[in-house]
Order: sequence, then C-alpha cells, then structure tokens
Amino acid sequence: MRYMLLIYSDESQWSEISEADQQASMAEWFDYTAELKTAGVSELGDALQPTATATTVKANGGEPLVTDGPFAETKEQLGGYYLLDVPDLDEAIKWAHKCPAARYGTVELRPIQEFPDAS
Repeated sequence: MRYMLLIYSDESQWSEISEADQQASMAEWFDYTAELKTAGVSELGDALQPTATATTVKANGGEPLVTDGPFAETKEQLGGYYLLDVPDLDEAIKWAHKCPAARYGTVELRPIQEFPDAS
C-alpha cells in the first residue's frame, strides 16, 4: 500500500540553530533517507524550499489568481515528503515514527488513492 508521508515543522526554527546543529540535523535526514531506500520502502522524497518561495494559484472567473506565499497561515509548514510503499498502515506508522521530524514537528500519513487503470 502506498502512503504519502508529509513532514510539517516550524521553518523559522531552522535559522535559530547553530551551523553545527544544522549539519547534524541534515546528517540525520540523509541517514533516514538511506534507511528508507535500503529497506525498499521509498525511492521518492524531497525537501521543499521555504514557504516564502511558494506561489498559490486559484481559479478566478476563468483566469488564474496568483499570489505569493503558502495556502494558509499556520505554525507548521509543509517542508517535505516521502512516498512510501509498505504492506500496511502499521508499517507506515513505524517509518513515520523514525522520521526526524516526529521529534519536533508533525508527520502526516495519507494513503494514496489508487484508481483503476483506464486503458
């Protein structure tokens, strides 16, 4: 079963930690990513640029309404994701619990909607 593991945290905290702590944190993320790949449960995942780089698009009478920034003001922002392919929710929960963000942010698991092949 496929799950999207969505990683939320307060991105403003990143600038408040030392360079050494930033490097140690990144090493944890690289190790976690390698563990997911070695276990064969994820080949796809990325960090996102800060919300200040986001562009929001809505339909507005047939024309796009484009605004800078994230969809909503929140304490935690979507900062990255992994696509998991695991046998069940229990296994997805185990991987979400191992995620470094589980200690300081929120990790959301969302099942991927599977559609029948249209061909």
